[in-house]
Amino acid sequence: MNMILLGPPGAGKGTQAVNIVEKYDVPHISTGDIFRENIKNGTELGKKAQEYMNRGELVPDELVCEIATDRLSREDCAEGFLLDGFPRTVFQAEKLDEFLTANGKKVDAVINLEVEKEELITRLTGRRVCRKCGASFHVVNIPPKTEGVCDYCGGELYQRDDDTVETAENRISVYDTQTKPLVDYYTKAGCIVNIDGATGLENVFADIVTALGEK
Repeated sequence: MNMILLGPPGAGKGTQAVNIVEKYDVPHISTGDIFRENIKNGTELGKKAQEYMNRGELVPDELVCEIATDRLSREDCAEGFLLDGFPRTVFQAEKLDEFLTANGKKVDAVINLEVEKEELITRLTGRRVCRKCGASFHVVNIPPKTEGVCDYCGGELYQRDDDTVETAENRISVYDTQTKPLVDYYTKAGCIVNIDGATGLENVFADIVTALGEK
């Protein structure tokens, strides 16, 4: 099954991606991972991407599409895949469709995790990290036994600069502007699966499995 995972920051995509690839035995293709792989291995695509990044510029859509479709061309994607972080724009979605059609394939399901903004901000701003060992906690979901103290090493827990309300709101705003149009795109295509991402990890995954069973 060829799947795409959508959802705003804090929606729980990372957790659900692990569950999905395990159950459906498909590779998890994360944009960040394939960018790092290409740059590390010094591929031509990686070198091109690095040039833009060194200048502090966004990697153009065309190059993002090239890197993503190059990864999808590998043998391990022959029986399906889970895309995470690609496509991010309608242009990228159109290029993906062109690539898949040319190879006799299509997007089977787009899993869209829906979570209210207030809940997303609570999730994104609640993380606390240990200064000593790097362990991660959450003031609501995974609270430490003693407030401000790491369960594992007794180190001080702190809030990272990128976990503030202002940063969280900005990340959500960027998602709404750039990526939300994909929901309309895939709704029209008839392959979107809208999942309530606020019902608890196990319930969310159960809902995903049920919805995919109908595809």
